[in-house]
Amino acid sequence: MSETPRPASITDESIAALRRRIGVAQPHPQPPRYLAANEDAFRHVSHAIGDDNPLWCDPSYGASTVWGGPIGSPNLNGGDTLIGENDVEQLSPEDAALLRGDPLRGAHAFYSGSFREWWSPLRPGMRVKRRNALVGVHDKASEFAKRSVHEWTGEVFAAVEPAPQALSAQYRLMIRTERDKAGESKKYNETIIEPYTDDALAEIDASYAGEPSRRRGAEARYWEEVNVGDAITPIVKGPMRVTDMVVWHTGMGMGLYGVAALRLGYQQRQKMPKFFKPDELNIPDVQQRVHWDPAWARAVGNPASYDYGRMRETWLVHLCTDWMGDDAWLWKLDCEFRKFNYVGDTHWMSGTVVNKYITDEGACAVDLDIYGENQRGDITTPGHATILLPSREHGAVRLPEPPGEANDCAGILDALVDRFEQAEHKQDHKHDHRKDQA
Repeated sequence: MSETPRPASITDESIAALRRRIGVAQPHPQPPRYLAANEDAFRHVSHAIGDDNPLWCDPSYGASTVWGGPIGSPNLNGGDTLIGENDVEQLSPEDAALLRGDPLRGAHAFYSGSFREWWSPLRPGMRVKRRNALVGVHDKASEFAKRSVHEWTGEVFAAVEPAPQALSAQYRLMIRTERDKAGESKKYNETIIEPYTDDALAEIDASYAGEPSRRRGAEARYWEEVNVGDAITPIVKGPMRVTDMVVWHTGMGMGLYGVAALRLGYQQRQKMPKFFKPDELNIPDVQQRVHWDPAWARAVGNPASYDYGRMRETWLVHLCTDWMGDDAWLWKLDCEFRKFNYVGDTHWMSGTVVNKYITDEGACAVDLDIYGENQRGDITTPGHATILLPSREHGAVRLPEPPGEANDCAGILDALVDRFEQAEHKQDHKHDHRKDQA
């Protein structure tokens, strides 16, 4: 007897249902790691990624810079679960019904990339709000592959005290594809993490020793001095230890699932029983332990525990801020998460200047290609960044305008929905044009 085929999880109807959620804001499921944006939070987050830049870590240093006081690093300024009280605290019955369930249930979901954008600095004493919603659903039907959907979620951040001010945004790309078990493999089981020689460790140590002197810091990097093709001085991250992830969590919190301890962990287990699986002692533990429990990581098909993609994103931010100096502004950064970064791996974060221009608003900008490459020569985290630099001719950095020139979460999110809709229309137009030429 033939098996009844499983209904496709990605259909015109399911995509339409998903699109009806665009722009519908909802509370973030986890409270922020830091309710108060203060100097301690600035330092804790920076130290968690191995960054001791005094601009973020020394409260007395910022007064001598163009910022006139301490500011938070881009890693803290926005970023999922770190700061921001919910701008929307409760859903209406209609919105709750609209957001219930997953229209693409049964489709694979891959956290493929993170895109960040910053408009103004995070300062001590700011009270920050955040607003979270689906902002784009792009149908990637293809005659060469199974249907997929690019699902974009936006989270925007704005200060409400001491004055309204747009701060930043993060866009997360989930690629949804139809399940195909024949295509699933254990290819990562073949990855071998070789022990390090003393010479290899000495090379890594030498790079660490030189990083503080290579940090641009108070010496302005002027736009006129930068040329296309310039290499960004690499920084090293590794060999990664479980200890490094423990320290990362102390500053960055426990992420989307809010992993908790003891009685609070028990309470979480009552709410999310499927998130827990027993260990070798039959003790229920979180599935997130793939990041620190090597036996559990191997049980799910990996040779060792591995990092979070977002960890490498923070390392790329560190690369950019060390290179650009105190007087510059990191405007945009995106990266893809293509391969795992295992315990024992070492990553060299590098980049190149690929464009130099003046924006329509008169800001002096450079674009970088950036990436993280491990000791096996795999580029696991390719990305891009746009940095605004001071200019000898045009003066100090001009901070970018937020979308729609809005200064609150609602206005920013509405403008982003329009931006993603326009981007989809452009892609549809290109696709139709290619079909016409075929």
